[in-house]
This record gives sequence, structure tokens and C-alpha cells, in this order.
Amino acid sequence: MAPAEAIPTTTDRDQVTDLLVQLREGDPSAMDRLFPLVYDEFRRIAHRHLLGERPDHTLGTTGLVHETYFKLVDQTRVQWRDRGHFFRVASWAMRRVLVDYARSYRALRRGGGLRPLALNDDISAAERGDTLVALDEALERLADVDQRLSRVVECRYFGGLTAEETAEALGTSTRTVERDWVKARGWLRVEMDAH
Repeated sequence: MAPAEAIPTTTDRDQVTDLLVQLREGDPSAMDRLFPLVYDEFRRIAHRHLLGERPDHTLGTTGLVHETYFKLVDQTRVQWRDRGHFFRVASWAMRRVLVDYARSYRALRRGGGLRPLALNDDISAAERGDTLVALDEALERLADVDQRLSRVVECRYFGGLTAEETAEALGTSTRTVERDWVKARGWLRVEMDAH
């Protein structure tokens, strides 16, 4: 039986909020105190991101969490509004890491690197990398059309947030998130089929 997922206590939530305020006020050491409090949630989000990746992906859950931490440490100009905003940016950073890895993998596959491609490489793994890159590009096009729809996809698909959590993170109603989720999925399906 798998262990129960740790649910953040009110004290942890308050500490996260307090540390985000300290970060916003310019205290760079607050990130070092914040990371242990959000580590389990980061692992949950990273695990969700990695579910659709190829089996031989060079990043595991822990590696993705650590790469994300390094991206977030460099975010000195972000004005963290609340926990939802922080986790949405973290999920976006994880997506960026995975897309960068997928692009590198695709470049290697096409002869852009030093490693030769073996004839028995897993084609479905390559297709998954291509799909992630195509999804990322379609999501960027969606953001040009409707920023909120794009953010809903980031929260729901990449962040693994519920409709209620997404509504809180985006400052909108749950019903709006549910409608946007349907519209965004339909738009992305048509866009990806066209490309």
C-alpha cells in the first residue's frame, strides 16, 4: 500500500505565504527556507509532468524538482502574489525544463549532437518528445490568442491542479475554469492536428 500523500498543514501554508512575502520584499535567503516546505508538492507536480515522458528520460522526479529550484532561484524580479501563483510558476518552470530537454533530445536524434542514433531506439519515446515540443508551441500560440486559457492549461495539465485550485491561482471562478478547460483542450486539439 502506498503511503498517504502529505497534506500541507495550515502552519505550513502560513509559513509558505510568509516566505513568499519575504521573497517579494527582497530576501533571497527566503527561497532556501521555502524549498523544504514545498518540496513534497514540487515532487507531486514533477511526477505528473513526467508521466507522459519517455521511459529513458534523463531526468527523474528529483532531478526535475532540482532543475526547477535553480530556475526559481533566478526569478528575482517575480512578485509572488500567493501560493497558487508560486506553484503555477513552478509548474511553468518544470514545463520549460522538460521542453528544453525534449528539444535537445530531438536535436540529438536528428544528428545535431555527437551521440549516434541507434536503429533500435524507441520510436514512441521520440514521438513523445516531439509531442511535448508541439504541445508547448501550441500552448504559446494559445497564449497569444487567450492568455487565461493558456494559464488554465498550465495549471490543470502541467500543474495537476484541480479546477478549484486553478480558480484560486488565477483569481477566477471554478465555473470559468471548467469552461476555459473545455475550450482550451478543443483549441489545442485542432491546433496540434493542423501542425
